[in-house]
Amino acid sequence: MAGHSKWANIKHRKERSDKIKGKLFSRIAKEIISAVKQGGSDPKTNQKLKIALQKAKDTNIPNDVIERNIKKASSKEQQDYSEMTYELYGYGGVGIIVDIMTDNKNRIASEIRIATNKCGGTIANPGSCSFNYERKGIIKIEKKLAVEDELFMKATDSGAEDFKIEDDMYVIVTKPEDLHKVIDELNNLKCESTLEMIPKTLIECSDEDTDSNIKLIEFLENIDDVDAVYHNMII
Repeated sequence: MAGHSKWANIKHRKERSDKIKGKLFSRIAKEIISAVKQGGSDPKTNQKLKIALQKAKDTNIPNDVIERNIKKASSKEQQDYSEMTYELYGYGGVGIIVDIMTDNKNRIASEIRIATNKCGGTIANPGSCSFNYERKGIIKIEKKLAVEDELFMKATDSGAEDFKIEDDMYVIVTKPEDLHKVIDELNNLKCESTLEMIPKTLIECSDEDTDSNIKLIEFLENIDDVDAVYHNMII
């Protein structure tokens, strides 16, 4: 039974990792489209597109996918995307942050209401939950690609705030504005980078509240326009 349980946990983590990676690809594609819509298709004169293309490179998005989205953005039928954040109260006082990029604000508002109607939780006023979070740059590098001491020195010398080890990954934490500066200092080392909301304080919930919160979070994560869901619950 223990072996089965371990495999189930590994399988769940892999499925969650794959889902997060798929969301990241979708987010970057939207950022490319939005950047082209607002500033044209030349990254030399469009700083926003230049940053989006660097993100695509960092996350190994194929060139043909990038070109397809640039072409897609040039179509008059393609709507621009807006960045939004929803804040929700979960069970047991947990604060939930939902990062969104959408081309239809009415649709996403309806989908968030459906999530709370089906899974519980309530939509909070702006700032009600986010005061307890800080946005940070996160860089993840596979252990096999770097020597720990060397990577630590490069990261800290270039302005990183924290250096951690999680499973088979090195995790570097930066200020949002320092993310790409730190990446550049890593000398093109293969990595994955994102901006994430990190909670300042965590809440311990009952098993029942934890299960209810996970159900709500997973429902939110399955909404197409939702890029990421953050919570301050201890699991």
